[in-house]
Amino acid sequence: MEMIDAVGALSALAQETRLAIFRALVKAGPTGMAAGKIAQKLTLPAPTASFHLKELKGAGLVSSWREGRSLIYVADFAVMKGLIEFLTDDCCGGHPEICALPPSRDPARNDAETV
Repeated sequence: MEMIDAVGALSALAQETRLAIFRALVKAGPTGMAAGKIAQKLTLPAPTASFHLKELKGAGLVSSWREGRSLIYVADFAVMKGLIEFLTDDCCGGHPEICALPPSRDPARNDAETV
């Protein structure tokens, strides 16, 4: 993940409602959740939920598709994983076991750098 993408994702998540929506979508898993169900679950007015979902989508954290009359939203787990890897890259001076984190899987790095 590039710095600019990480900043965009973190900016989108740095708002209470968007963070709650994203966490609900992560919990929902790959089947996602309808926009109306998200609004209902978080007791949000539909326009408010829609606004925040648009922001999360713009940051690349969620995607959506139409199913009948509903828009189904799902967390982008690859982007979430990429953000976590970006944040923890070179954790503890290249010793991620100190923080109990898996080593970086950056293909540009060789094994000597990840030990």
